[in-house]
Amino acid sequence: MKVLPALLLVTATSCAHGGEVTRVAFGSCAHQDRPQPIWDAIGATAPERFLFIGDNVYADTTDPAVMKAAYAKLAAEPHYRRFAAAVPVLPVWDDHDYGANDAGADFAMRAESERIFLDFYGVAADDPRRQREGVYHAEVFGPPGRRVQVILLDVRYFKSPWSPRPQGEHPVYGRWAPTDDVSKTILGEAQWAWLEQQLREPAEVRLIASGIQVVSEEHGWEKWANFPHERQRLFDLIRDTEAAGVVLLSGDRHKGEISEMDAGVGYPLYDVTSSGLNQGFKGWFHFERNRHRVAEHRWGNVFGLIEIHWAHDDPKIDLEIRFEDGEIAVQHRIRLSTLQPGALPEIPPDH
Repeated sequence: MKVLPALLLVTATSCAHGGEVTRVAFGSCAHQDRPQPIWDAIGATAPERFLFIGDNVYADTTDPAVMKAAYAKLAAEPHYRRFAAAVPVLPVWDDHDYGANDAGADFAMRAESERIFLDFYGVAADDPRRQREGVYHAEVFGPPGRRVQVILLDVRYFKSPWSPRPQGEHPVYGRWAPTDDVSKTILGEAQWAWLEQQLREPAEVRLIASGIQVVSEEHGWEKWANFPHERQRLFDLIRDTEAAGVVLLSGDRHKGEISEMDAGVGYPLYDVTSSGLNQGFKGWFHFERNRHRVAEHRWGNVFGLIEIHWAHDDPKIDLEIRFEDGEIAVQHRIRLSTLQPGALPEIPPDH
């Protein structure tokens, strides 16, 4: 099946950036062989942007033809067709659209996978992503005082291999364990330097998308906490650049969850996990410990929505996870003033 030209929307580069952004929807984990009616519910929330943050298709292949066919099925999905024709889509990948489960820099087809990804999403020939390794990307939308920065992190192209959990532990607890090997990386040095530049750009709200969870640290699946030195480097970078307004967005887990922690950046750091668009669990999901959890929903297909109420003197920000029918499953409201350096006072070590 041929990828349909109507869906090559140049979605990440053709948007006018001057208009105010109040609603950003996001989601992950959309299997191309299953129906995707959830796009109608996402469209009904009238988002100005949609962030497709990983497992956008399940290709899982080293055959370029098979990978292209997976994207072609997404292009032909009628609900997605209608949605993508109306709402700009900003994409980044996770492992299954990258090409292999839990894969990283050792994936043999990564360069070809990147070309197929950029071609499908209509990324222009002069876009920086065409000139470098990795599909990481950033844009700023809206006027001064109401700017929303979107940062899409590539957690695959440069990622070192995970470290396995000890043998004998029950598989329900996951496959991977944290490591103290500081030579291992998630982003790679080029992307780290780029991220520092992006965090120094002026913006009031910053949505940083990572295919894998950043804050949650106790489960044994893919997460930033498997490389604690990389996770700490991210926290230190947010602190040192004094980047205000950061909210983390993640996917991968086939459930919805909001986590919050004091990561030492000067204000609470939230991680909103929304997964999957049509891969949510329909039965019982094993209960996982997460001491940073604010709210959770462990059943059904979901999408995420960040709604910014700019009209208030201290703008309200709603962090939402919504069901396939559009109903709210989880909501957590914060104020923009909460996401400013210094919002959390430093506590003396002896307290």
